[in-house]
Amino acid sequence: MTDSVPLTDLQIELMRVLWLQGEATVIEVHQRISQQRGLAQGTVATLLTRLEKKGAITHRTEGRQFVYRALVSETEVRRWMLAQVADRLFGGDVPLLIHQLLAEREVSAGDLAEVKALIAERESTDRKETGK
Repeated sequence: MTDSVPLTDLQIELMRVLWLQGEATVIEVHQRISQQRGLAQGTVATLLTRLEKKGAITHRTEGRQFVYRALVSETEVRRWMLAQVADRLFGGDVPLLIHQLLAEREVSAGDLAEVKALIAERESTDRKETGK
């Protein structure tokens, strides 16, 4: 997937179907998506074609149907999209990004403890890498 092409919310929904199922036909993706959205099957087919042109998915032919699968993982998409948000909206200022998240979201004590543990783990890894 090229770094210059973001995924829309709807495209991410389609990707989630592929991430969960591994592979799916247009009909299968449509069945899963139509539970939340009233999209025509042709629209789903068009969206899958666009995702393929972006390099996010590929297909194989099974009989007369295309069977799609993701070429990028959910983690890769999250990493790329978060980097875009951090760079574009926060100028790469990680503390400001984290401050905004903490200020705008309800964060439980358990979530805060998990974040603290992640920070401690990162600090430990950084110390090992730098030899300090």
